[in-house]
Amino acid sequence: SVLAFIFLSSLLLFPANSIRLFKAEDESDLFMEAPVYQNGPHCPVLGKDTLICDSSVVHIAMTIDPEYLRGTIAAIHSVVKYGSCPQNVFFHFIASDSSSVVPTQLTRIVKSVFPSLSFKVYVFQKKLVRDLVSSSIRQALDNPLNYARIYLADLLETCIQKVIYLDSDTIVVDDIQKLWNINLTGSRTIGAPEYCNANFDKYFTSDFWSNPRFSKVFEGRRACYFNTGVMVMDLGRWRQGDYTREIEKWMRVQKDKRIYELGSLPPFLLVFGGDIEAIDHRWNQHGLGGDNLVNSCRTLHPGPISLLHWSGKGKPWVRLDAKRPCSVDFLWAPYDLYKFHGYSRHRQLDVFRFDSL
Repeated sequence: SVLAFIFLSSLLLFPANSIRLFKAEDESDLFMEAPVYQNGPHCPVLGKDTLICDSSVVHIAMTIDPEYLRGTIAAIHSVVKYGSCPQNVFFHFIASDSSSVVPTQLTRIVKSVFPSLSFKVYVFQKKLVRDLVSSSIRQALDNPLNYARIYLADLLETCIQKVIYLDSDTIVVDDIQKLWNINLTGSRTIGAPEYCNANFDKYFTSDFWSNPRFSKVFEGRRACYFNTGVMVMDLGRWRQGDYTREIEKWMRVQKDKRIYELGSLPPFLLVFGGDIEAIDHRWNQHGLGGDNLVNSCRTLHPGPISLLHWSGKGKPWVRLDAKRPCSVDFLWAPYDLYKFHGYSRHRQLDVFRFDSL
């Protein structure tokens, strides 16, 4: 019919927003069901009822919302595909209370794609950060849900002492158990790939550096950049240090004095920069979304890869559907389970190799 043609045409013309076009009763038809991935013979058999508080389980936290849902589904798919014990992974999804798609709908969608996945959807209240978030250089960074990672220690059950946080624009191409097994030595609360040759000055304004009260926070610390899209977090130590309140203090300073431009990253750097467990760079091949310019493509960094991260303005699903992909976007495509994409699933990937596989 004419209406059906218009509807299908709108999916192709507006692929980035197409998830919002579906009625609630159609939501389970958005994605294909993922293949079933089972534990290897060496994996411990765990009780389903106590999984959420089992310390031997790999706990992964991610935000989940309509705009990035396609990326979240692909990220989950990659984790369970390459995991040695995929049935011993528990996902903690954080949804906003202000989303147009309610948590129960998101739960049904995830369940329809991954019927045997162990997960829980939590609700993040926008009011927690409503008066703390200040505008940044990119609108996506201002989304209150972008700050949910600061509140994981409060949102998740207190029995959960450790979690891996992943952004929705990531793909894991290695066994997630390897990242989980990394020890946070001493009193370190966060583990992440660290970059000590970055120009640290650019993450803060001149007003920050010219104010001794602010800049002295880095005295005695080797100020190194780390990307907060991939973190191993000790929630027990986080709670003991009350780090949520520490980060909130800097967000209040930012609201009043404008000391940075990059959303939720700088307050993390202010609290933890120079005092994290440095993880191998293979666990965050970041920047694949380009910078803040439209149609900006990046190439892979040299060295082995365990995790690909499309941080930056460009997202692979948007560029693929618009038929303006970057080369690295074809590495994301095999994990995409969305039914209404506008690219060929059979694109050759022979030009890429992963040292980890």
